[in-house]
Amino acid sequence: MKKIIITIDGYSSCGKSTLAKQLAKQLDYVYIDSGAMYRAVTLYFIQNRVDWTSSEAVQTALTNVHLDFVYNALSDACEMLLNGENVEHMIREMVIAEKVSEVAAVKEVREFAVAQQKKMGARKGIVMDGRDIGTVVFPHAELKIFMTADITIRVERRFKELFVKNKNISIEEVKQNLELRDYIDANREISPLRKADDAIILDNSQLGMEEQLELVMQWVEDAIMAHTS
Repeated sequence: MKKIIITIDGYSSCGKSTLAKQLAKQLDYVYIDSGAMYRAVTLYFIQNRVDWTSSEAVQTALTNVHLDFVYNALSDACEMLLNGENVEHMIREMVIAEKVSEVAAVKEVREFAVAQQKKMGARKGIVMDGRDIGTVVFPHAELKIFMTADITIRVERRFKELFVKNKNISIEEVKQNLELRDYIDANREISPLRKADDAIILDNSQLGMEEQLELVMQWVEDAIMAHTS
């Protein structure tokens, strides 16, 4: 069966990564977490005190950043490597979530990440999620999905995820972080978050994971058929 590129864009905490992982497993495709790449760059910048408002400092720092993914058989997932070190858990911390949208809005950072993402997708058979995958990285992808959900539901999902790691976090703190990230993502000058003209909207506010996967798998079959005939 012909392999295609599937892009999943949308707001934070809509379940993009969860859906992308499910699709990749079901289709035997490669899953690429573009958000993890930006988080890893953010982690490097914070650890090395890089001033990401300085174009020169960013360009110099990026020459020392090497990103890769490694498959973890125990978690059955691809995890992020930063300069050879597995940083999967570190990049999910709140301190990274608070800064990643700022770093991802930097022109040099986006160019750095997009160039790597395009190389990863050259052979097709991939599922990639992010903010600008269907509009910038793979504008000719065979299937583009734009995910959204009610803000209240997104906050609840994110709060449950973070509370496991940090019992002191408040739901108001999570809400403020999500709203700020939404604003930065949608209003940044470089590759802002927006729906591609040919993307299918998936509002999963009231959808269970199995129901969602079944729906999207039908879209995948339709896309493959459309690009085979």
